[in-house]
Amino acid sequence: MSNIKTIRLNKLAKEFNVSVHHIIKSLQQQGEEDLNPTSKISNDLYLKLLEEFKPDLKVKLAADLAAQEKNLAKAEKIIQEEKERSAIDLPPPLEKEKNNSKEEEPPSHIEEKLKDSNETNPEPEAKIIEGKVKLRGIKSTGEKIILEEDKKPETKNASKPLSSRKKRKRIHKSKVDHNKFKRQKKKKEVPEISTDEAHKKVRETLAQLQSSGKKTSVRKRKEKRDAHKAVVDQANLQKEADEKKIQIAEYATATELASLMDVSINDIITACMSLGLMVSMNQRLDAETIQIVTDDFGYDVEFVTANVQEAIQEDDDKEEDLFIRSPIVTIMGHVDHGKTSLMDYIRETNVIAGESGGITQHIGAYEVNLEKDKNITFLDTPGHEAFTAMRARGAKLTDIVIVVVAADDSVMPQTKEAISHAQAAGVPIIFAINKIDLPNSDVEKIKGQLSEMKLLVEDWGGKYQSQDVSAKTGDGVPELLEKILLEAEMLELKANPKRDSKGIVIEASLDKGKGYLSTLLIQKGTLKISDYVLAGSHSGKIRAMFDERGQNKSSAGPSTPVVVLGLDGAPNSGDEFHVFKNEQEAKKIAAKRMQLQREQTTRATKHMTLDEIGRRIALGDFQELNIIVKGDVDGSIEALSDSLEALSTEQIKVNIIQKGVGQISESDVMLAAASDAIIIGFQVRPSLKARKLAETEQIDINLYSVIYKAIEELKLAMEGMLAPDIEEKIVCNIEVREIFKISKIGTIVGCMVLDGIIKRKNNIRIIRDGVVIYSGKLSSLKRFKDDVNEVKQGFECGISVENYNDFKVQDVIEGYEEVEIKRNLN
Repeated sequence: MSNIKTIRLNKLAKEFNVSVHHIIKSLQQQGEEDLNPTSKISNDLYLKLLEEFKPDLKVKLAADLAAQEKNLAKAEKIIQEEKERSAIDLPPPLEKEKNNSKEEEPPSHIEEKLKDSNETNPEPEAKIIEGKVKLRGIKSTGEKIILEEDKKPETKNASKPLSSRKKRKRIHKSKVDHNKFKRQKKKKEVPEISTDEAHKKVRETLAQLQSSGKKTSVRKRKEKRDAHKAVVDQANLQKEADEKKIQIAEYATATELASLMDVSINDIITACMSLGLMVSMNQRLDAETIQIVTDDFGYDVEFVTANVQEAIQEDDDKEEDLFIRSPIVTIMGHVDHGKTSLMDYIRETNVIAGESGGITQHIGAYEVNLEKDKNITFLDTPGHEAFTAMRARGAKLTDIVIVVVAADDSVMPQTKEAISHAQAAGVPIIFAINKIDLPNSDVEKIKGQLSEMKLLVEDWGGKYQSQDVSAKTGDGVPELLEKILLEAEMLELKANPKRDSKGIVIEASLDKGKGYLSTLLIQKGTLKISDYVLAGSHSGKIRAMFDERGQNKSSAGPSTPVVVLGLDGAPNSGDEFHVFKNEQEAKKIAAKRMQLQREQTTRATKHMTLDEIGRRIALGDFQELNIIVKGDVDGSIEALSDSLEALSTEQIKVNIIQKGVGQISESDVMLAAASDAIIIGFQVRPSLKARKLAETEQIDINLYSVIYKAIEELKLAMEGMLAPDIEEKIVCNIEVREIFKISKIGTIVGCMVLDGIIKRKNNIRIIRDGVVIYSGKLSSLKRFKDDVNEVKQGFECGISVENYNDFKVQDVIEGYEEVEIKRNLN
């Protein structure tokens, strides 16, 4: 192709917001062959594609071009008018030397010229030239010779304009008196103008002719200077504000605060003493005290976490050090839509067999090797709603997201949530419509539901790739992998493998025989055995590395998931890890972070306030439920803790007083006994000593292997803690027909049961003319002479009421029962 346009098809696909396959297909229809996503196109093909995919953009470009041509023609017209207006015959600078050295033309020569002029023009009209300077000599205009004006010196000021003087008398053919001519010339007084004055006059005239342009340029230069000055002033103000702003972690020491503000430690101690606080230089201050002290010194404080405050400074990678890396793909979707089954087929393993309840409860990281030395790293996230944080963490780690939707189901809430996480992370989405092998599958229905969410797939003219797959038979899986590699090629993923390693902690667990195992995903550099690693508030030397199948590895490059052994604790999921050259530096930062976390945990106890006491008294039956959570991996513990805390209501508050990785120990049981808490174990069991201690202290230990069962049982237990609601149920209405007054017994009324059944234990109300006049209980219920427990509708009975005798005929006695209604959590 000639006249190649420097744009590739994959870049053009992003510009048009369409798939590169659509563009290649369109070009093939126009006769173009041997095209790939990196091919370049000509200008003619670019215009055709623009008309096909973006006709509105082409119309806009044409309109802009026409507007530019119109503006250019207008500008040229204005410039031409300015040139014509400025084309004025200005007086040339007069030089004193030339005026003095120039000889006057002899009178005979003048006479001959006048004679020739009068013959051609007998009566020529006098030409008046206005100007401040009187011109001398003659001026030739073609064949005519016109003498310059010769005015008699009627005024003493010879510098007046010629237009204000009288016309000189013309010289006719008569004999010219040369003496008179010489005398007149001698009498004329020509003003002498210097070169500087002449140039000055010329500059003034040009300034008047071009005054508008000068003023505009001056005004623009002034506006630019003002704008630049405003930017500089704003930058200075921002710099001053940044200098007066400090970042510090809560519970920092007084020495650290003094160092950040560049003041003496004695000034900090003095400020704290003025607040009534006696502190030492190494004592930690809470957030409120730090805020007050910094305000006194005129600083703005921003509280950050320990990880942010102790952030490791990194150097930017050079372009020549970057190499292509494998894509990191996260599989998301609703529970039981086939995410892990699809992953099993790709890996040719069976992960589901090892998951409790048939659902994935951990984040799995797997590396899949394809043909032509292509690798893809997969992150398998759980689909249950309790694992929202884990799915969000997966979206932040990934390059591409695959959303799995079952063709025999619909777009479920967890699917929508996964799409939202992917869109918030700004990563490409590929839809895998699974279970197409089932007879009741409907792929078009799923695509229609996605279109209602403004997610159009390529088959429907959108930009999102989709693939119909069957995780059971493997149909469509190779095509799905090809689309993943194509998307990765368009993203141009690169990393530097020759630097110190850096990445993210996916999960952490405690193995009884090995110790703390941490699953790491490497983002930059190469991780090797014996490296010193800092992850969150834990550090250590890597003693061993394994892949997802348990095979030993000596090193791992970018986009590779590994399980490492050697950290002194279980870091939190989502923590960054860094490799240090010096073990002491890593331990120092880890110890400081751990100390700050311990300080926050110790001081973060919420104190009781008067408002809180008043609220609990108003509720009457407020209760608290303290829980200790232990699990096998940190990600599951985080999901379970968040779900349990979300069960808190106004009547019952759930407090997670401790959570950790590993089996339930004696210290956990002792903490539960001291704080009146229950212990929940997820995929872990208590030790023998802990179980015996729990039986002695009567501590409840609940063990679960499926997360939603733990949530449901705790919710039922909390509902059982709530006092039931009491409701009244009307059981009968009785009308008074006769009144019998018996001495030493009281008043007995003969009644008819109008509806329902009156029982001896029922409470009653006496109603007269629609108004309740008494509430109480029955003292006796008789049928004829016999005491009975109940009387049904349509039968007569005798009734006496405790402490009430003032009956009247046609009074209504209403019987009711108090029924307890079980309360549910709001």
